[in-house]
Amino acid sequence: MSFRACLTAVLATSALAAFLPSASLAAPRTELVLAIGGEPDDGYDPVLGWGRYGHPLFQSTLLTREADLSTSPDLATAWSLSDDRLTWTITIRDGVKFSDGTPLTAKDVAFTFTETAKSGGTVDLSVMESAVATDEHTVVIKLKRPWITFVENFYALGIVPAAEYGPGYARKPVGSGPYRMVSWTEGEQLIVEANPFYYGKMSPFKRLTFLFTGEDTSLAAASAGKADVVSVPATLADAMPHGFTTVVADTVDNRGIVFPMRRNEGEKDAGGYPIGNDVTADIAIRKAINLGLDRKALVDAVLLGHGTPAYGPADDLPWSNPEGRVSEDEGAAKALLDAAGWAPGADGVRVKDGLRAAFDVIYPSSDSVRQGLAVMLSEQMKPLGIAITPKGDTWEGIDRVKHSTPVLFGWGSHSPQEVYSLYQSGWAGIESYNAGYFENAAVDGHFEKAQAAESLEASYPFWRQAEWDGKTGFSARGDAGWAWMVNLDHVYFVRACIDVGQTQIEPHGHGWPITATIQNWRWICE
Repeated sequence: MSFRACLTAVLATSALAAFLPSASLAAPRTELVLAIGGEPDDGYDPVLGWGRYGHPLFQSTLLTREADLSTSPDLATAWSLSDDRLTWTITIRDGVKFSDGTPLTAKDVAFTFTETAKSGGTVDLSVMESAVATDEHTVVIKLKRPWITFVENFYALGIVPAAEYGPGYARKPVGSGPYRMVSWTEGEQLIVEANPFYYGKMSPFKRLTFLFTGEDTSLAAASAGKADVVSVPATLADAMPHGFTTVVADTVDNRGIVFPMRRNEGEKDAGGYPIGNDVTADIAIRKAINLGLDRKALVDAVLLGHGTPAYGPADDLPWSNPEGRVSEDEGAAKALLDAAGWAPGADGVRVKDGLRAAFDVIYPSSDSVRQGLAVMLSEQMKPLGIAITPKGDTWEGIDRVKHSTPVLFGWGSHSPQEVYSLYQSGWAGIESYNAGYFENAAVDGHFEKAQAAESLEASYPFWRQAEWDGKTGFSARGDAGWAWMVNLDHVYFVRACIDVGQTQIEPHGHGWPITATIQNWRWICE
């Protein structure tokens, strides 16, 4: 370790000691200190999106996923969908209490879904017509049209108390989950303790302290023995402290480039920002980039081997289609560009009708991994005659250009709904989802059939056809609206005395996904 790195570690450890309670620093067998990600901007309110990329911790959900992603009941003891696919009937567990001791009934479930639908938060319930408690234990949810991915909300939407929900809830949440909040010092730490009214399997760790620290500071805390579980980026994944083990979780936490699909003809989005890019609107450019990508080299060089090549938004999940993948083939990429009229210019950059094959790729400047991917992408495209300039920016800056300039985004979900929102034409320009204005009538048709399926499992063939149906699709073999690059491993340093058991295939890193199975963690040292 360099002198500068050592100094950073010493300073970081001193800073941690200033605000961590001594009991937490000692990390007894029933207490843990975790540095596994940042705090949510909107607090701990499921109505506004807390928990959608991991278990909401303070709140219960209707269903839950085991480590192998199989379904288990949580608040719901029974659930069924009507033959016309428009009505869900859900039976709620008896005897459940919120962390303040008040009972949870079907009324609270119906309230949560209704409030979320009208909140304008990140959870999209626009397909829901109504949610009504018909008695204390039964909720009936009616949909406006068949929408099989609505079931994802049963896994992700934490239930809030109707009687106590209101302004300030996000900072003082009350729920029926395994933990309740003790204190939250924003920007520093969150302390939680076991919910004494919790009905499910309890974790042996009764008190958790979450540190909101930077990557270097988190690693320093582990090295100093003042944190028990830390998440680390690929660039630090080989720096495991003494007394720790490395836990690597497979993920669908992907990174890729979204291409603006329309030509720049003066069109503006709702914010007045431009839509379209004349270079990436050419399918030959998009397909050539996909063919020219050496994804394995990206994993090795940028992620230091801690990841896998990515070919789509949901690699290896049941609704992904490996037939839509393309392999690296520089010769085929060059031939494709030649045939499309992109001729090498005097400076080596291809030109077509006076237009240079050159554009920026934007990434959040605070993200070293995305920066590395963007820089290496630029180098890999030079032999093809495509000039890419990596540029870092704030998220506010990215929002201004994301419909006209390729952006290096990250996604990854346990639900095919995310695939829908990235590629369905009606989602064009909605937040950061279909940022490139992807549009393909055949893909939309496959999506419609998938949403109308009788079950999530029955919908999988239609999602796969949307990716590639033998003629077209959203994949690199089809319209190539993205160039997917890598799936990140989630790397954790875990104190050797802690067994976290089997981890899930984790979604995008927001929301502390490793805690989804915290009830199975064990202290194994005597």
